[in-house]
Amino acid sequence: MIAKIIKGTNFSGVVSYMLSKEKGKAKVLASNNIGFIDQNLCADEFALQASMRPNVQKPVCHTILSFSASDAERLTDDVMVKIANEYLEKMGYGNTQSLIVRHSDRQHPHLHICINRIGNDGKTISDRNEKYRSTKICRELTERYGLTLGKGKKAVNRHRLRGEDKLRYEIFDAIKTVLPQSKNWKDFITGLEQQGITTRFKTKGNTDVVQGIIFEKDRCSFSGSKIDRSCSFSRLNAAIERNSHKQEQINLQNEPMAHPVDESNFITDLSEAICEVFSMPTPSNGVDVDELRFQKKLRNRANRKRRI
Repeated sequence: MIAKIIKGTNFSGVVSYMLSKEKGKAKVLASNNIGFIDQNLCADEFALQASMRPNVQKPVCHTILSFSASDAERLTDDVMVKIANEYLEKMGYGNTQSLIVRHSDRQHPHLHICINRIGNDGKTISDRNEKYRSTKICRELTERYGLTLGKGKKAVNRHRLRGEDKLRYEIFDAIKTVLPQSKNWKDFITGLEQQGITTRFKTKGNTDVVQGIIFEKDRCSFSGSKIDRSCSFSRLNAAIERNSHKQEQINLQNEPMAHPVDESNFITDLSEAICEVFSMPTPSNGVDVDELRFQKKLRNRANRKRRI
């Protein structure tokens, strides 16, 4: 289960899209705090409540809940309504207007929900960190209802995408192709340019401190985190640094030794030195300082040869 959240200004447009599908392709499953299902009257009800907060520019929240095609048989209308209402409650939309409509124009089951961001009490419902919260809630509900966990962007059917969604996935795919081959930012940016994608950085105020990254293709711009969390500047920078470090390790391994060691000569010299030590007479009156110095000299010589 995944959720896509779209903000807007016009309830009429969203309600019209949700209800005007060809016959049999759209089914109203539930409505909360809405007295009319008629397309025009329903939109008017949403707009009337939103007028309590005229300063809110985007009172419309259009949320799409999509499920795996493998769960289609288990997702009856009742189950989908239950999941949708739990999602709304956890997102903070339990005390406002909403319309839940099931569409059957795709292979996978999905719901469209029109939500009023102005609550029944006239207060604006916060959308702070909504995408993070939504992702967490979707995972919780997926696990609770035993649904199929998503396989990420790689499992998405690219041929069905249109508009900005299509461009976003094209940029995502390009990044995943270019990134493993990039040892530095120049490699990365050049690789994306070859696929028609330009890159620019967001900096902090008037400083040179980079705070984010923006990708552009066909006049549409997306921040890295909007493409995918793995495409944020911090994560891309970490990946490029890892690539650079790996390349340095490979270069070091391939470099010839500056002073190759002749192991046979080293062993011969060491053996001769040891024999020379043991062949020396041992003094009877205690420790021979000269002998200790000589033995230390031999050890130092052996250590130096090991380091070469």
